[in-house]
Amino acid sequence: MSATHSVLFQIGRPYATALFDLASEANAIEDTEKSLDAIAALIDSNDDFAKFLESPTITADKKGEVLEAILAKAKTPELVANTLRLVAKNGRLYAVPAIISLYKDLAADARNEVSADVVSAAPLSDAQSAELAKVLKDKIGKAVSLKTRVDESLIGGLVVKVGSKMIDTSLKTKLSAMKIAMKGVS
Repeated sequence: MSATHSVLFQIGRPYATALFDLASEANAIEDTEKSLDAIAALIDSNDDFAKFLESPTITADKKGEVLEAILAKAKTPELVANTLRLVAKNGRLYAVPAIISLYKDLAADARNEVSADVVSAAPLSDAQSAELAKVLKDKIGKAVSLKTRVDESLIGGLVVKVGSKMIDTSLKTKLSAMKIAMKGVS
């Protein structure tokens, strides 16, 4: 984990924890998670919005105005909207992706579930995703939700990360290891 990544998670943790506690009291953990997923999708799909959140040159007041317009248009539930307003007021909108990630971890933990980051050379089919989730559940002993993305440079295989454990079966890594081993042979 990079130093910047670590700092963002330190900043985001109190917000995520407070939001989770409030959502839990309101019996709205799942609805809150869905709202946060929508915000994460907006950040992922809109570079301008992502840059807006991170920009140190845009004032907190201006960010607050823009955020209000987005929250109104997206019909964001009050609990999530109030959290984002507080984050904006405190000048911490750059930490929103970390807050979302931390909240999702808390929600998964409450469901006795872990998430696995899966990178594959090609998109996984529903059957492959289901089989991978089943295999990981058997190994870990908890239900597993998969966060998948494609990286064609892997050539084939998968890279799976669950917590601090990583399983790398990619051809790219195997070829690199073979190249290193061949250099050592005289």
